[in-house]
Amino acid sequence: MADPRETGLVLDPKYDAAGLITAVATDRATGEVLMLAHMNAAALKLTVETGDAHFWSRSRGALWRKGETSGHVLRVHDIRIDCDQDAVWLIVDPAGPACHTGARSCFYRRVDRDRLVPVA
Repeated sequence: MADPRETGLVLDPKYDAAGLITAVATDRATGEVLMLAHMNAAALKLTVETGDAHFWSRSRGALWRKGETSGHVLRVHDIRIDCDQDAVWLIVDPAGPACHTGARSCFYRRVDRDRLVPVA
């Protein structure tokens, strides 16, 4: 029997025990992965309603809008959810660097055996 969450058209996110789903953001123009974060129900709702990416900060225990202090917002062009609705893909137009370090993407280093190498 097919799972309606996996085959249907009803948005029914499968949040984990902490009430979170994984969210990955990619640049609409380049396809580059910009960041990975988490969303709770409120963050997903605000993202859908406002068009700006909102997340749940596990370290701060707080809801936040990407760019609320830096101005580097992620304007959402499209939101997709995976087959079992436990991960969200945000296709965005970034206004500046996505990483809090100032790097364009949070994925600015490559694993090379037992060390990290900057990505050019």
